[in-house]
Amino acid sequence: MHSVSVAGAVIREDGRILAIQRADNGHWEPPGGVLELDEDIESGVRREVLEETGLRVRVGELTGVYKNLRRGIVALVFRCTPQGGEPQPSEEATRVEWLTPDEIHERMAPAYACRLLDAALPGAPRIRAHDGHDLL
Repeated sequence: MHSVSVAGAVIREDGRILAIQRADNGHWEPPGGVLELDEDIESGVRREVLEETGLRVRVGELTGVYKNLRRGIVALVFRCTPQGGEPQPSEEATRVEWLTPDEIHERMAPAYACRLLDAALPGAPRIRAHDGHDLL
């Protein structure tokens, strides 16, 4: 069995990228989560970013497809632009911050850092596999 998750790589004009520190495990990740069965993909991205950060976004292009080979999760990541609201902690995120690429490298496992860093690059979507922490 596979599940599909979506995430928003929300990038400000100054190049900083939004990240959350998850409440359940303390890990830094892009805002996102499991796509609901009756939900279209862009609505899922908007819902997940809003629920976790309080920020409304415009969903742009697909920037990457990532598969956790251990857990069978396929994640679709989309570049997003902020459209309103103020980033704030939620039940799912103890911290919400705009990070630089260097801060993303420092705080995130490679399997999650690449999702945000790939979104900042031009070109075709990246396709990557990982084990939940490291790229394979």
